[in-house]
Amino acid sequence: MNIKEEYQQVFEKAKAIYFAKAQRIAASESKLRELIYRVRLKTYELMETPLVAGARIQLEIFVRMLTAHIKGDYKSLSSRSLGLLVLGLFYFALPLDMVPDFIPFVGYVDDLSVLLGIYKSLQADIEKFLFWEQNRPKTDIRL
Repeated sequence: MNIKEEYQQVFEKAKAIYFAKAQRIAASESKLRELIYRVRLKTYELMETPLVAGARIQLEIFVRMLTAHIKGDYKSLSSRSLGLLVLGLFYFALPLDMVPDFIPFVGYVDDLSVLLGIYKSLQADIEKFLFWEQNRPKTDIRL
């Protein structure tokens, strides 16, 4: 099995286990806000970790998409896309997942595999969001 197949396998396992939970989070604005807070905190804590630093751009896009959705500024996310977006952020923020984060290096590989899988699955949505973001009047979208 090559690395791409392994990433896909981790993504599919995480999706099967956590997608229902992600959909419940997606249905609650307060839970979405808490998720964004946890992702920002974990990203800040792990900024020096090379694997996490490499995924920072994707994480930032996911957070901006979710923030714009919560504020009602961006209305183009389908419920499936929102669920996948939340799944990726939830899995990243979750301290005990399929491979616990306290295991050096390997602990973040599964997190990043899930983020990468979701990023690829949402590529069209991400491109649409980035286009929207670049062409809207500039406002602060932080929560």
